[in-house]
Amino acid sequence: MRTIGSAVENCSEMMALFSRNPLCQEFFRGFSASLARNSAAPLPFIRSFHTTLPTNRVQAGKYRSTQYKTRGLTYEQYYNPTFIGFAKGWNSWNTSNLRFANTEHQTAQITIYDMFIRKFIAGTFHNMFVSEVIIKQRHNVIYIAGIVHQTVPARKMYFLIGYTEEFLGFFLKCPVKMELQSVSSKKDSLFTYI
Repeated sequence: MRTIGSAVENCSEMMALFSRNPLCQEFFRGFSASLARNSAAPLPFIRSFHTTLPTNRVQAGKYRSTQYKTRGLTYEQYYNPTFIGFAKGWNSWNTSNLRFANTEHQTAQITIYDMFIRKFIAGTFHNMFVSEVIIKQRHNVIYIAGIVHQTVPARKMYFLIGYTEEFLGFFLKCPVKMELQSVSSKKDSLFTYI
C-alpha cells in the first residue's frame, strides 16, 4: 500500500525534472502541498481496467427508421456518408485540397467562405431550401445550387436571387451565380420513406 509520503517524494522528483517550466513548477508545488496536508490518509494502489460506454447506437449521417415509415428522406440523406463519391457528391466543390494547385494556403479561407455562404443562404432563404446547398467554385466564379420550395411569388424569388448574388459578390470579391430549381411541394424532393 502506498502512502502520501511516497507520493510527495515522487512529486518532488517530478518537479525536479520539470524545473525549467514555470507553469509545471507552480502545478507541482500546489499539488505536493495539497498532498502534504492530507498525509494521514493512505493512498491505495489498485490496478483496474477502464472502459467507456459503448457508442454503437450513436451514428453520424445515418437516420433511424420509424415504425410506420413516415420519415421522408431525400436522395442525399438516404445514402450514408460512406457513399460520397459513389452514389452522391460533395456539397462543396473547389480545388483547395489538390496538392499542386497553388491553393493549399487558401484551404482555411475557402472553408470559412463556405460556412459564411451557407449561413447567409439559410438566413436569406429561410426554410425554403429543400435540398442541401451545393457550392461550386470554378476559376473565379462561385456557383450556388439547390432545390427551393415555391413559398414566395416569383418576383420576390428573383429579388432574393439578385440580392444574394450582389451581396456575396461584393463580400467575397468574385462573381456569384445562383442555380436554383423549384418544387411546388416538399414531398416532390423525397426519395424514400424510412
